[in-house]
This record gives sequence, C-alpha cells and structure tokens, in this order.
Amino acid sequence: MKLITVADAAGRVLEPEWLSRAEPLHRQLRPQLPVDYALTLYGIIADGAEMVLLVDESTQQVLGLALFRCYRNTFNGIHFYVDDLVVDASRRSQGYGKCLLDHLSTLALQRGATVLTLDSGTHRGRAHAFYFREQFEIRCFNFEKKLQP
Repeated sequence: MKLITVADAAGRVLEPEWLSRAEPLHRQLRPQLPVDYALTLYGIIADGAEMVLLVDESTQQVLGLALFRCYRNTFNGIHFYVDDLVVDASRRSQGYGKCLLDHLSTLALQRGATVLTLDSGTHRGRAHAFYFREQFEIRCFNFEKKLQP
C-alpha cells in the first residue's frame, strides 16, 4: 500500500490522473456528486480541501480516499475536518480505513490540531462502529436546514 497526495494545502491538484482514478470510489460514498467530477473537485480543492488516496502498489487500485481540510475556528482553534473518508466496499475491514485515519491524525498533529472531526450519516451503522473502535466520540449534533432560492 502507498499513500498518494492528490491535492495539497495550497489548493493545487498534484496528481490529476489519480484524481480521475478516485472518482468511482468517491461515488460509493457520494453518488450525488455532479457528472463533471473533476471540475467539482478542482473547485472544492481550490476552496481549501486536500485529498489523499490509499493505493495498492501491485494493482494500482484505489483502496481508500480521504478529503479533508485544516482551518481555524472559534471552537477548536486549529480544526482538522474530514469531509469524506471512504474505503472500497469490497475491501472494508482490512485495515485500510485505519491506515487513512492514522495518516490524517499525524497530519492533524503536525499542523497543531488537537482534534480530528468528521460527520457521518445516521444510516451508516458500520462506519459508526469503526469510528467508535478508533476512539471517536459523538460530541455534538449537526443540524441542517434546506434553503430555497
């Protein structure tokens, strides 16, 4: 396995081919992403997101993906937030998610963050069990209001 930094903190896509190769896996978590995946992700990355992939070195298959950002806020100070964390459905429970979380935790600490946070849909029970095993806690509720133009 190897980690590939697809997009960095400066808003640059470093590996456009790997960004394209990440799309099928990313859609396992986010099927609602627009048809023009690359254009959408370039915009999200320009807005501050970073991306790392976990890749099988022998097959070059994308096993896992993390989209994340680090910024300051009034609650956490330096806030390390994971937008998306997904491991290929056929490869779950093999340590790949833990590998990605360990990498993200290291990055967060290097940047001065004291917590790593993420949101997970209420229907994702298996993911929640994984997060609890990895010592995550539910510390707040996320509220959402749909807006009409």
